[in-house]
Amino acid sequence: MITVTGLRKAYRDHQVVDGVDLEVAAGSVQALLGPNGAGKTTIVEILTTYLRPDAGTARVAGHDLLSDGAGVRGAIGVTGQFSAVDPLLTGAENLQLMADLFHLPRAAGRARVAGLLERFDLTGVAGRATSTWSGGERRKLDLAMTLIADPRVIFLDEPTTGLDPRSRRAMWDVVRSLAADGVTVFLTTQYLEEADQLADRVALLDGGRIVAEGTPAELKQRIPGGHIRLVLADARDLDEAERAVGGVRDDAGLALQVPADGGVRALRTVLDLLDRLGVEPAELSVHTPDLDDVFLALTGRTGTEVPR
Repeated sequence: MITVTGLRKAYRDHQVVDGVDLEVAAGSVQALLGPNGAGKTTIVEILTTYLRPDAGTARVAGHDLLSDGAGVRGAIGVTGQFSAVDPLLTGAENLQLMADLFHLPRAAGRARVAGLLERFDLTGVAGRATSTWSGGERRKLDLAMTLIADPRVIFLDEPTTGLDPRSRRAMWDVVRSLAADGVTVFLTTQYLEEADQLADRVALLDGGRIVAEGTPAELKQRIPGGHIRLVLADARDLDEAERAVGGVRDDAGLALQVPADGGVRALRTVLDLLDRLGVEPAELSVHTPDLDDVFLALTGRTGTEVPR
């Protein structure tokens, strides 16, 4: 649904986007993850035809970015970092305004507005000015306005920034439902957990370049540090387990930390070896690196740090 090749954009002597290649499958959620200043918003602005790239090519929903910008705009919806909601209008009026701007027939527009208010659980506040709404309600309305024209691709540029945890999770549910309906979602975020929760694939952006790309599980498996932690019943079992599977022992806690990638095969191997010895762990837990570990390993800083 989105194909990007050699995308570049500079402002004077500052290279903001530096040769980005990316492919996004139809109906998937693609996360572009990186710290503030990494180039995420610039890429969204290019792919939504707001900015013209200095070099490179891209196709969105089958339309060439440079030769068919109108076709791109007709296939996409955009929810930017800053709300497009008019605080002086009610929620229903904001949606109806978008329906009118897209020249939907009157009856179809009213039906679309009513359906989106219900879908986003905003019917109860639809008649109030949005200046009285919570941040989470306004953000949901912002996304609902993006959906008025039923786009095939939606760009969400840091859609949950500033939201409380409950509102953030409500937005996650909305994104999941969009993907389940076959909409392609291109999501930028600096929240590592958000990318882990939502994305089918994640691209890590650092200094305008993609430094790694894959599923969240694939990225985490690239980083050492995963292990299986076993807690044994007594010192004898600890000795037996160490001889069988190796690892680093903690005599005080009767625990053994066995290096592993966190996969099912590694876990099964360890348990089979212990079973042959008649050793039953009192506790077992699997620890894998998270996306913060991945970003730190690849860039030398955590995902939320601002690059200097």
